[in-house]
Amino acid sequence: MVADDGAPDADPSPEPDPDDIDAADLLERAGFDADESVLTRRQAEVLALRERGLRQSDIADQLGTSRANVSSVEASARDNVASARETVAFAEALSAPVRVEIETGTDLYDAPKRVYDACDEAGVKVNQTAPDLMKTIGEGAGDAVHGREVRDRLFVTVDATGTIRVRRP
Repeated sequence: MVADDGAPDADPSPEPDPDDIDAADLLERAGFDADESVLTRRQAEVLALRERGLRQSDIADQLGTSRANVSSVEASARDNVASARETVAFAEALSAPVRVEIETGTDLYDAPKRVYDACDEAGVKVNQTAPDLMKTIGEGAGDAVHGREVRDRLFVTVDATGTIRVRRP
């Protein structure tokens, strides 16, 4: 295939050779500790191998199991990671000096003033303009915001350094 400029397109990256990737080595280099992690060792192995581009069938061959089992382990691992992220976000929200609830039906254009007012009350400086803050909230909310309407309740927290986080309960 040729690009618009007449130069040949670069070949897509070749698939990695499963025999060249060692799950135990990947986990050791990443500092995985099964006693401290929310992931089982098998879940960590599967995620590490998937992150290196291996297909589920290649991982199944390497780990001596079925592709269906790898799929199940991967899904559980990703659920555990999502739960761990939510737990961290919750813990950070508890300690944040600024917590603002943005109710369902709120116009996104009203959110920055509410955040700024709460920050002023707490003595926390926010280094974002109102349009930037609306963008941060909109992006953090995902599909909870449609156009300018907040369709699902949100929590906006601001830590002492001015870092803004958006959570959906």
